[in-house]
Amino acid sequence: MKIKINLITQIAIGLVVGVSVGLLLNHFPDYKAWWIDQVLQPAGDAFIKLMKMIIVPLVFSCMVVGIAGSGRRSLGRVGTKSLVYFFAVTGVAIVFGLLVGNVLQPGTGAHFSVPSAGEVAPLVQNSSSGLGKVLLGIIPDNVVAAMAEAKLLSVLFFAILFGVALSTLEEPKRRPLVAVLQAVVDTMFKITHMVMAYSPVGIFALIAVTVSTFGVDSLLPLAKLIGITYVAVLFFAIVVLGLVARVVGENIFEIIRAFKDELILAFSSASSATVMPQLMAKSEARGVPRAITSLVIPLGYSFNLDGASLFAGLGTLFIAQAYNIELALADQVMLVFIMVLTSKGAAGVPGFMFVILTATLTAAGLPLEGVALIAGVYRLMDMPVTALNVLGNALAPIVVAKWESRSSSLQPDSGVHTV
Repeated sequence: MKIKINLITQIAIGLVVGVSVGLLLNHFPDYKAWWIDQVLQPAGDAFIKLMKMIIVPLVFSCMVVGIAGSGRRSLGRVGTKSLVYFFAVTGVAIVFGLLVGNVLQPGTGAHFSVPSAGEVAPLVQNSSSGLGKVLLGIIPDNVVAAMAEAKLLSVLFFAILFGVALSTLEEPKRRPLVAVLQAVVDTMFKITHMVMAYSPVGIFALIAVTVSTFGVDSLLPLAKLIGITYVAVLFFAIVVLGLVARVVGENIFEIIRAFKDELILAFSSASSATVMPQLMAKSEARGVPRAITSLVIPLGYSFNLDGASLFAGLGTLFIAQAYNIELALADQVMLVFIMVLTSKGAAGVPGFMFVILTATLTAAGLPLEGVALIAGVYRLMDMPVTALNVLGNALAPIVVAKWESRSSSLQPDSGVHTV
């Protein structure tokens, strides 16, 4: 009888074994150098290289298909309003995550050394030369060279232009290329599955190297990050989403109460996919028209990930602080831009949070080893993050419906509110 262990459990096992091996090597320094140089570091570097390998083709193809896949005309007014709302709220979530990271400094005190001095460079080169030159630097002279050098901002810029231009073509001309790019997306998803299957080994190796080099104290900032994530998610849900709900005449606590079963299930399972039908049914029971729920909620599962967006900002700053890398204000502004886009392009990818972090760290020139630090304990943070994603998608159709001037149909229904 085969026992199937899910990926998150495998990563957790890799973390525990990696910490144990790291502690052993820390106590037996005579063996440490050989094991790190010949076994652990190569195994960990392989994971880093695999993650870097998938970023450019994955983000480019996802971005183009996301923009051009349905065509602008078929999206309609409700879809356009939904996307505007999604980008605004997730942008606020990213800024909030960065703000919390700057104030509470979760990575301070780790004192990790940068693996290679040549790997880290400022995200905004010569920021003192002015915003104009910074923005000019995003435009690639050669998009193929930008892809080869993993200049993610330049790749995203070209992908947006390409997707917008493709969406303006007539359907017979647009459809074949979109189909090809969709096949590329599906293929990249398969490759990402393969890379994530190796991730427990890579994380085991990288954590073992970290603990053997810096000792068990290197893990203490992770406990601080977990605690800060819970506080940040709770604050964002009550205050930020509470303000959004109040603007449209709703009470966030009533919404939480109405969807409490779905929030508890999402929190305990760290999975939001299973509660989508319930979200749609309960939204309709609360008076939101089916035409809105059937579009806004599925679209929100790809574009309205408030919890993931918040953690992307917080997690990136944690890694920068853990490696004692200063990010200027201009750097963090660019990070917001990158994460707003990559969090949409990578949604739905297995291990998409690691993909978002890898894309952001690559663009910022930050050590990708930081992904392994977070990945080992991410399950504990994924629970509140997923619950916040679900709460955001429960609120979204109400906001869009009010925006569509259908407030009269939003009075609570006296019928059954559960499925």
